[in-house]
Amino acid sequence: MGAIDLPKSPNVFHPEKPSAVGSRNSLAQEYRDQQAEVNLLLEEETNKVIHHLTARLPKDVLERLDVMGSLKEKLYNYFNQNYQNMFNRYMVTSEDEMVKKVRNFIDKEETKVLTRYTPKEVADLLDAVGGADKFNTGEIEKSMVNMYGHLQGHIQRGVNELETHTNSILRQKTDTGAFVRGENAYSIVKCAFKDNQLKPKTVTDVKLSVNIIESELISPIFHYQVTVEYIIKDLVAKHIIDCIDKIVEDVKDERINKGEEELSDSEIIFSKVNKVENYTDDDTENPKAKRYSYVAKALLERVSDLRAEIDPEAYDSFNIRENIKKIIDIENIRNRGFNTAINSITSILDTSRMGYQYIENLKNARELIIREYEDSDVVHLPDERYQIKMRFFDNAQLIEDRKAYDVQIKSFETEVQHLWDVLEVIYQKDWKKSFAVNDFEDLAAKNKSRIKTNIKDKSGEPLYEDTAKVWDEISFVKPVETEVEKSNRNYVFEKDRIRTKIIRMRDRMTKMYDFQYPAERRVMEERLNWLEGEYFRFEYMINPYHLQPGLLLDVDITSIKRKKITLDAMANVLNEFLHGVSKGFADAAFASFSRRRSTVREDINQSFSSVATEESSPSVEQAVAAPRAAIAAPKSAAPVAASSKKKGVVDSKSKAKKPARGGGSGLAEI
Repeated sequence: MGAIDLPKSPNVFHPEKPSAVGSRNSLAQEYRDQQAEVNLLLEEETNKVIHHLTARLPKDVLERLDVMGSLKEKLYNYFNQNYQNMFNRYMVTSEDEMVKKVRNFIDKEETKVLTRYTPKEVADLLDAVGGADKFNTGEIEKSMVNMYGHLQGHIQRGVNELETHTNSILRQKTDTGAFVRGENAYSIVKCAFKDNQLKPKTVTDVKLSVNIIESELISPIFHYQVTVEYIIKDLVAKHIIDCIDKIVEDVKDERINKGEEELSDSEIIFSKVNKVENYTDDDTENPKAKRYSYVAKALLERVSDLRAEIDPEAYDSFNIRENIKKIIDIENIRNRGFNTAINSITSILDTSRMGYQYIENLKNARELIIREYEDSDVVHLPDERYQIKMRFFDNAQLIEDRKAYDVQIKSFETEVQHLWDVLEVIYQKDWKKSFAVNDFEDLAAKNKSRIKTNIKDKSGEPLYEDTAKVWDEISFVKPVETEVEKSNRNYVFEKDRIRTKIIRMRDRMTKMYDFQYPAERRVMEERLNWLEGEYFRFEYMINPYHLQPGLLLDVDITSIKRKKITLDAMANVLNEFLHGVSKGFADAAFASFSRRRSTVREDINQSFSSVATEESSPSVEQAVAAPRAAIAAPKSAAPVAASSKKKGVVDSKSKAKKPARGGGSGLAEI
């Protein structure tokens, strides 16, 4: 009886029918006499128990046990009911499930053979006529990949939501770790939680900035205004790097196969550097130079300064530069990377139930703005909302942003200092009482002469007024900047100074006016509140000195503290977006070990030889020294070291020369 002829066990439930669910009879047992086998087993177990009881109990006790019937019969019935009902039926069901799996496997394999849509001869004919690029199943394979990709995305999204909620419950609070998981934490530039200005007790505002540098982008992004010459050179440079990497990998594999030492990290870098001259050079004027082996010098000169658009009056489809540009445009190299990032973030927002009413795609500027609501006035917006700003920038843009940041810091210092001076003048002229001690300065001036006569003249020390004041009592003395700090300004000192001045001015106005509100106080407080609000808005921004050229994702979230709906949903969106757009951080020291010596050495394939087992087992020093000696030995001596016959050393060649006597087990008899 074949596997296909077996009854469909899941659809049948019967205690006696073979291979039915719950049956005590199975086709897999080939109609063995189950009852006789069970009787033999029960008879043996019953006799064991009775023998044990007979040897242990007194005779009068045994007679009392047999009053209501035979003890052997009782034990027999007990074992029969429990042992057979539980164990035997479990075994039958397990065997039937295994038969079902085998039957399904056979059905599946036969279906694969019968439903093959092209016989071998037809496939060979099509390949001979049109080639592999004419007749293929590429589109079907893409559809299958997309379907499995979407399925995996939905499953992963659910797992991420569960993980986010679990972490939130364990933390009992919301922090930066709730947004981006460990493998992408390095990409965070800034994350700040603060209370909402309108509803500080119930609503929180979150600022999250993620910077993905150019080298980590899966699909490279180019500015719309980049020249065709730059794109071509970038493609050639990537091809050269790939060729150099391939050569170095071949060298590494060759050294491993010869039993030589692996290249260190520094040696790999120097090997790559030395190979650069084989593909390019710095001879820009020679048309036959190596740098023009991929693209001719004349062609590069044709597309020099050619950008994304050509003047319609000068456009000629027969020209060389127009055709070169068309080839580049057909591949869509210029827009591919940024469009991929846009499609990724919008599709993730849609599938994550994070809808948006406003989107502005500044394609030429490589900037995307998404808001959940069209209205930008926070007074009329709900407490659960978000805004995303995605921007790609290069080093030239960063330099200009840093210049603007420097100017803005100076402007804040000037405006705050101006208000400070106005308040100081009003305090000194209008609020200080003459011939009275209003503050420490008045007290010091009043006792100046006494300090000079009683203390300073005797000690010879200069007066306080004659001593140079380095500390202005607002901020500590700023250390001299090094070249590193000049190139990467954080402005922590300047920001703390501005913040301290704002606090002190507010305290001074409170002491000066108390509960009075004249026109001067109202004007100064209005100016101070405005400067403080603008300062906080500026402080909330990203310092361009902390950014690197690449993609910047700037997210502003407002969420209710007890619900955190938008926070949890945005955490999943960010992690999925980073997984789809960024390669992630990779340590070159770990990535360089593509083949480890421990996985390809011949001396790993060891066997127990008679020489090794006759004596005592090798010591630790001998076991460690043998591979090292094989590595350090010259090429001619390596085979000799590998096939050493000394006692206490495992012979790696014995398995290949002489088969083991233990049959097909691969182990020699001991």
